[in-house]
Amino acid sequence: MELAVYTVCYLASYLLDRGGYHWPSGLCLMAAAVWLYISEYRRTGNLVHLRGIFSLFWVGGQGVACLKLSRLQVPWSWVTWLCFYLAFAGFCLTFELLSRKTDGKRPPSPMRGGQAAQPLGGISGAGLFVSVMGVAAVSLAAFCFEAWYLGYIPFLVRGVPHAYSYFHVTGVHYFTVSCVLVPALGVLYFLTDRGHSGRWKKGAAAAAVVISLAIPILCVSRFQLILAVALAVFVYILWKGYFPLAWGACLGAAMVAAYVVLTIARSHDVAYLNGIFEMKNSSMPIFITQPYMYIANNYENFNYLVEHLEQFAFGMRSLFPLWALTGLKFVMPSLADYPILVNKEELTTVTLFYDAYYDFGIVGVVVFSCILGGVSWLLVRKLRRMENPVGYLFYAQMGVYLMLSFFTTWFSNPTTWFYLAVTGAVYVFCLVMSRRGRG
Repeated sequence: MELAVYTVCYLASYLLDRGGYHWPSGLCLMAAAVWLYISEYRRTGNLVHLRGIFSLFWVGGQGVACLKLSRLQVPWSWVTWLCFYLAFAGFCLTFELLSRKTDGKRPPSPMRGGQAAQPLGGISGAGLFVSVMGVAAVSLAAFCFEAWYLGYIPFLVRGVPHAYSYFHVTGVHYFTVSCVLVPALGVLYFLTDRGHSGRWKKGAAAAAVVISLAIPILCVSRFQLILAVALAVFVYILWKGYFPLAWGACLGAAMVAAYVVLTIARSHDVAYLNGIFEMKNSSMPIFITQPYMYIANNYENFNYLVEHLEQFAFGMRSLFPLWALTGLKFVMPSLADYPILVNKEELTTVTLFYDAYYDFGIVGVVVFSCILGGVSWLLVRKLRRMENPVGYLFYAQMGVYLMLSFFTTWFSNPTTWFYLAVTGAVYVFCLVMSRRGRG
């Protein structure tokens, strides 16, 4: 049913776009995205169900892009339209087929009525405090080393729009940005503690979370700050089944304020941003222009790739994490010698499926979307019988990656795999500590 509705709306949007009716085209897809998400929520009671999240943000983001508010945006190739459709269809069909095969017509709901189905009182939080303190300490030490080695802190530098881009010491920066995992681990620690820890441990864990949120600010990384907060919020929702509206409003206001401060700290003034975004309406407020372009132009970059790619990379782009994490890219630079194709040099963000197309074209998009659908189904299924609390962080990471599917390739980014490796190490550590405690 959902895919049929999406197909009808997608075809209508395509025809409206071809006729030059950009606003109706975009609104049609945005309405479909909201309907798909609400349908998933009504069926499962899960605010962060992976299929619902992907439906809302991937389809909704495409709808935003269809509004064509910037002169950088051009009519998309039919191949681009087909790829965007198949990216969603492959994900949903794989998810649905696996659900029907194992659970009948519909998978059992992991959440009902805003309450998590798992009896959470039986989950052990053993090892979480040490994990919070350990990851935070390593991240802080790495940040201090980078600041000492490079001789500056990006937040304190003025007049250098790309100061953060240069704040990288090879190999060390992975440990610096692992701070984004600490707030989510902190949430899990406080939720599982249930009053067992003393004030000093709670205070130390809270301090570790604050320090971990301060590191992205000092690095002037809006992206890392958003990622850290989003992971923590997702974990809380998965555990509680809801997120208080008052908390959401306060958190939203704080994030907007932090975003503005970091934008100023990056020396990105309004004139600079308007000159890059090339909006058709030059008087449009920057607080609308900036988020719009950070969503819409990624789809434009995919279309630019489709129209200008001369030959496929046959897996070399997607395997970049292997070349980076093993250091092979320094030994054989040709392994990573595949330039990014974008419509403007300053706007380098792309969609989740950019490298899949770069490697194998339409086939790559379909295969990758099916893999995402299968992994998402597995995580949703595991959510119903989670025993290790760190498992929620795995789920939260996939949720955030799908939520920001319009923003970057994620899985061909070595940092993503470093996050997953750190999470896996914490998972094993907490599992060992839990078993020792039971023994």
